[in-house]
Amino acid sequence: MPLRVAFVMDPLDRILVDKDTTFVFMLEAQARGHEVFFVGADDLFVDGPHPSARCRRAEVRRAERHYSLFEERVERLEWFQVVFMRKDPPFDLAFYFATLMLSLVDPRCSFVLNDPEGLRNANEKLYALNFPDLTPETLVARDPERLKAFMDSLGGEMIIKPLEHSGGAGVFHVRRGDRNTNALLETMTAQGERLLMAQRYLPQARQGDKRLIVLDGEPLGALLRVPREDETRANIHVGATCERAAVTARDREICRALAPRLRADGLYFVGLDVIGDLVTEINVTSPTGVQEINALDGVRLESQVIDFVERRAQALG
Repeated sequence: MPLRVAFVMDPLDRILVDKDTTFVFMLEAQARGHEVFFVGADDLFVDGPHPSARCRRAEVRRAERHYSLFEERVERLEWFQVVFMRKDPPFDLAFYFATLMLSLVDPRCSFVLNDPEGLRNANEKLYALNFPDLTPETLVARDPERLKAFMDSLGGEMIIKPLEHSGGAGVFHVRRGDRNTNALLETMTAQGERLLMAQRYLPQARQGDKRLIVLDGEPLGALLRVPREDETRANIHVGATCERAAVTARDREICRALAPRLRADGLYFVGLDVIGDLVTEINVTSPTGVQEINALDGVRLESQVIDFVERRAQALG
């Protein structure tokens, strides 16, 4: 049965056709005969009790002009059998209010992926701390002296990162003895006003940061993002190299440990960042990596994702 599938996302003219994960979800849904609709986060509104949106039917293709948008219409969100929430970070007030509006969608009518309440509760840095046996030693604090004492307890080096940023923004490798350390911690904490996450530095990061794509608690595939020689960060957009990576027994062990909580929170499609054998972040807002894994492994992970949402939509009756 053809479905109406809405994608709440950034503008289509900003996406990278060969990298964007949302784009291949749209391609796959369209190829199966489903109607695909574009919704911007600022298109959402609530009319009385009814969460609604301005929307435009979309057609996407791998071409220089990679999309077409058709006549704008206004629909209640329950008119769509599936709603993908794929708005990229930052998690700001606009994102927060969008999740509140999406929470008003009747789950008996529409399947929303990921669950908006789960998105609100799962800060991509802090959520991993629900699984302390799977994460490196971590401190979340705003006091530079406390952060320095933590670094000393780890042997004199650590990674720091802001809780609200993404894509490697604000990530630093801090070492004892560096004359910039005091100024860096003062600046990054805004003189003790802003929380930072500090984690034990994992030397295995030089061999790569694994992105593990997880669907409904099960690993779909993985890739290794290897940082440049002059970079600490292993983010693709700052020049990391993508290499093929197998889903290991340890990866499956991690997923088994996380799966009950992920399912309970409605976090069906997530991206785990794994260094060595430890999880450093759990990405839930708009995880990427599908196209890179497809290219490296000769697969089409998006087909499994659309299979999943079709099953969930059909279960709604």
